[in-house]
Amino acid sequence: MSASLSRPPRVGVWLVGARGSVATTVVAGCAAVTAGLRPPTGLVTEEPAFADSGLPALSSLVFGGHDTTDCPLPKRAEQLAAGGVLPPGLPSAVAAELAAADAEIRPGGPLPGDTRDEDELIAAFAADLQDFVTRRGLERAVVVNVASTEPAPSSGTGHGRPSTGAEAPRRGTEPQKRGLPPSSLYAAAALRAGCPYVNFTPSTGLHHPALAPLAESSGLPYAGRDGKTGQTLLRSVLGPMFAQRALDVRAWSGTNLLGGGDGASLADPAAAAAKNAGKERVLADTLGTTPEGEVHIDDVPALGDWKTAWDHVAFDGFLGTRMVLQTIWQGCDSALAAPLVLDLARLVARAHETGLRGPLAELAFFFKDPVGRAPSALGEQYAELVRFARGLGEGE
Repeated sequence: MSASLSRPPRVGVWLVGARGSVATTVVAGCAAVTAGLRPPTGLVTEEPAFADSGLPALSSLVFGGHDTTDCPLPKRAEQLAAGGVLPPGLPSAVAAELAAADAEIRPGGPLPGDTRDEDELIAAFAADLQDFVTRRGLERAVVVNVASTEPAPSSGTGHGRPSTGAEAPRRGTEPQKRGLPPSSLYAAAALRAGCPYVNFTPSTGLHHPALAPLAESSGLPYAGRDGKTGQTLLRSVLGPMFAQRALDVRAWSGTNLLGGGDGASLADPAAAAAKNAGKERVLADTLGTTPEGEVHIDDVPALGDWKTAWDHVAFDGFLGTRMVLQTIWQGCDSALAAPLVLDLARLVARAHETGLRGPLAELAFFFKDPVGRAPSALGEQYAELVRFARGLGEGE
């Protein structure tokens, strides 16, 4: 049998925000683990519970994406290594893989001065996806949004419905006012191209009301939103603890210090509000009530890709005795997020292969604001995930 016939089917991972820190870490990390240069630490799907789920091998993943910046992935990887995000020497060790992925990155948008209307943008993004799948001989491709958080759309805007068929966009008309935010344009393009979609950010994506019927009729699986990597991960563990021990949480306040692109984007109050909504929802769901307090996000450029999250929990015990729990989480956003992106790409690709469609609530383990009906406690979410993975191993 020839090598081409024996090679397992290849699966595309199309990253929106493909030249950012998370995407660069995804590509470099996948190459490093595949080559045996690093262990698969942090990759949930490499644990024994997922061995028989029929997931695509890491070596079968092919990367591409959209971005509005032009810094090549090899250079971005060198910057991340200089900042301690990637191990020293790794960018040069996986330079070929980084360059190959960079060659598959297409211009995103809309950029200032772009006169294309919504349908033209969606059609262009979808065409990039379809070309990627066809030209690289891929069995399927999963679109994953890892771009910086965008502000939540203001009420009263963005309720137009873009077309999703293969019809050519209208020509010779004035540019239309765009109601869909960029994340929703990319999500609509994924649907049009027949690709499953994952929103790893708190941005709108498929949550836009204009896209709900399109997502339902597409027959595609999708998951999201807002990856759960640090502070909210702890909250999803600690919240159930307080509830199960019948302790009364009076207030839960937090502060995030972070730099990099995420820090800069979250300096916008509207973007920070979109980010904090998921954090607050986890507490409300796990505690059964919303305690006093809120999360503050501070942009500290000197921190780069590193973040510190501090929580202060005021609670009452037996006879009203007042007590306090404080936690400090210090971590690297890209190193926390990248393995989860690979996990999700593999799980959603397999779900698509087995014919699943619609919101994948079973993937709530990975998200602050999961789609569909799902438990909020991390332990229950993990149990659901394992059951889901076992089902994937049985389905064809």
